[in-house]
Amino acid sequence: MKVQNRTIVVTGAGGGIGRALVLNLLERGAKVAAVDINATLLAETKEKAAKYAERLTTHLVDITNRAAVEASLEEIKAAHGAVDGLINNAGIIQPFVKIADLDYAAIERVMNINFYGMLYMTKTFLPELQSRLEGHIVNISSMGGFLPVPGQSVYGASKAAVKLFTEGLWAECMNTGVKVTIVFPGAIATNITVNSGVAIPGGATAENSSFKALDPNKAATIIVDAMEADKFRVCVGPDSRFLDFLYRLHPKFAAKFIAKQMAALLK
Repeated sequence: MKVQNRTIVVTGAGGGIGRALVLNLLERGAKVAAVDINATLLAETKEKAAKYAERLTTHLVDITNRAAVEASLEEIKAAHGAVDGLINNAGIIQPFVKIADLDYAAIERVMNINFYGMLYMTKTFLPELQSRLEGHIVNISSMGGFLPVPGQSVYGASKAAVKLFTEGLWAECMNTGVKVTIVFPGAIATNITVNSGVAIPGGATAENSSFKALDPNKAATIIVDAMEADKFRVCVGPDSRFLDFLYRLHPKFAAKFIAKQMAALLK
């Protein structure tokens, strides 16, 4: 689905990939409803997109609150008239600890935002998209959704749930006007650790990784290109593409490879 003159809803629009997606969509001529729970970050996105102000609206929504999500549909339709696309981007990571040491509050927070937030948005906006001649849903999973990452096992489980949910939705919508795309980003240069309220143990940085973190603007371009091409799935970044191949070839070897990479964070 070409995004020009279409209304696209983007969650997690206050920063990182979400903000980059908002700007990319606006540059391509789309109308955007930017959704986030953080008013300050949302205002920053609006400021950076000032030259597209007539095509951008911002909406303060807690996507883990089903009633708030349902109310946002009417708010966005009142602003734009209709909705043609949805990009479920909002997500957080968990503290870098093993399952045995991860408290239930952290587990529930990750699952509520990463899975239930995506579910509420999809269930709420799907009928609207089905009423259009064509529509599109893009769900952002993670390479952690197809590959086990020690210290991020619950985060991975939430993203694996997004993966299978989205693939099932794709099959259900296969013969309709609604297209569905699943996205697997690797390391992206965003503030996800800060926004998740998570500290990286031992002062580790992206520079210590075997792969350089991808610029979020490049990630956004890949994602919107995939949306416009109606792709079924897309891996974003060289690490995601490489590990997707490796995990298909030899799952156990790939799991050991990642465990070795994560060992320093779990001491």
